[in-house]
Amino acid sequence: MKMIINGKAVNSSDKTVLEIINPYTQQLIDTVPNASEKDVDNAVKSALVGFKTWKDVPLTKKVKYLKKFLELVDENKNALAKTLMQETGKPITQAIAEIGNIRIGFESFIERAKHLYDNVIPFGTEEGSDKTMQITMREPIGVIVAIIPFNLPCDLFDQKVAPSLLTGNTVIVKPPHQNPLTLIKLVELLHSAGIPKNVIQVVTGDGPKTGNALASHPLVNKVTFTGSTAVGIKTYQNAANHLAHISLELGGNDAFIVLEDADINLAIEEMIWGRMYNNGQVCCASKRFLVQKTILDEFIKKAKARIKKLVVGDPSKKETEISCLVTVDAAKRVEAQIKKAVEQGGKIVLGGKRKQAYIEPTIITDIPKNADVATDEEIFGPVVSIIPFNTVDEAIEIANSSKFGLCGCVFTNNINTAFNVVKKLECGGTVINGASFFRSFEMPFGGYKFSGIGTEGVMSTFDAVTKTKTITLKNILK
Repeated sequence: MKMIINGKAVNSSDKTVLEIINPYTQQLIDTVPNASEKDVDNAVKSALVGFKTWKDVPLTKKVKYLKKFLELVDENKNALAKTLMQETGKPITQAIAEIGNIRIGFESFIERAKHLYDNVIPFGTEEGSDKTMQITMREPIGVIVAIIPFNLPCDLFDQKVAPSLLTGNTVIVKPPHQNPLTLIKLVELLHSAGIPKNVIQVVTGDGPKTGNALASHPLVNKVTFTGSTAVGIKTYQNAANHLAHISLELGGNDAFIVLEDADINLAIEEMIWGRMYNNGQVCCASKRFLVQKTILDEFIKKAKARIKKLVVGDPSKKETEISCLVTVDAAKRVEAQIKKAVEQGGKIVLGGKRKQAYIEPTIITDIPKNADVATDEEIFGPVVSIIPFNTVDEAIEIANSSKFGLCGCVFTNNINTAFNVVKKLECGGTVINGASFFRSFEMPFGGYKFSGIGTEGVMSTFDAVTKTKTITLKNILK
């Protein structure tokens, strides 16, 4: 498959390609171009031309294009879900759900876009302004580069592309190098729906070559990035060189706190949802399971029993709940992290083995609170890392010891305790009696500390993809 620059399906100017491998079968699905700086330059300059006209297209017309796009997505949903499943390794039921989210996300942003009203600062609001009124209005930023991760590519496409287009920006999509095919198809559908060719483009390639070139390009006005903290910092540095706007949604090591008065059965079900979904590859997945020692044995017993019931296997089968990670290398990293956790004091009570890109659902218990996985090491796989604690204050201390601050959660039947805990957690999103893996399109989603800068969602993204202009009507009253 080729990338799309200015409406044309093209190869890389230097003819280099990336192989797209089905992580479950290890078979070659396709190849895509590994775009060069020349290709990036062509895309950015094309987007700049498109911006000059797209910014003035009425919102009503933009909405018609996007609603047509949603019709096309519905018509092609089965093929899109199959492609997504094949290139990511996620179970087909989860791929179907992610394609279904496209309509939910786009419609939410469309509805909000219709109600982005300007503000008025009336006459006489401050001393000396009796004859002056001010009006604020939003204007698009310009050329936006959307760098999208491998784990939930369509969901992040929705979050970044819909509000950017609706506000008059042009977008260059940089899909994940491991699994770009579904996003290429979505860009094709946007073109088929009527979006001009130079308004939405897709440039494929790896991070060091293509991603850096996009973030560094002096004509790019904003970079919105979701991915690892290390790459996010590099992206931030590249964008800063030409003072581009930036949004970063980075890594997390979310704490899942279970207090002794919690509904343990509920906590176990939320553990399955919050840690095993997408084979454990979610930034806001619950990753550090802080369990009060008085209920530790019961929690481990029930967690083992529940995880053993999960259906493991071929992602194309509807009954499959756990499959493989996105690449063999990703699975090897998780395997090494499991080994390190054991070396630092942890004990494997379930799973722990790897076969190619597959990692067994794993439980590690008795992890010391100063171990790497208990603080700053994010495991991107189906691993439940259990850190015991004695008191609520100790749990909060452990939770906040990480450099990450994406999300966190607490399980307790005491509402006062629950609010006390979530108030003290140093993270951007908190959940009471549910896993930290919670992200609606409406909410402002983002983290503290090394988990990012800014938020995404219907409530906040429009502010991030627009600039505010003030029009002053001075001395208009006689």
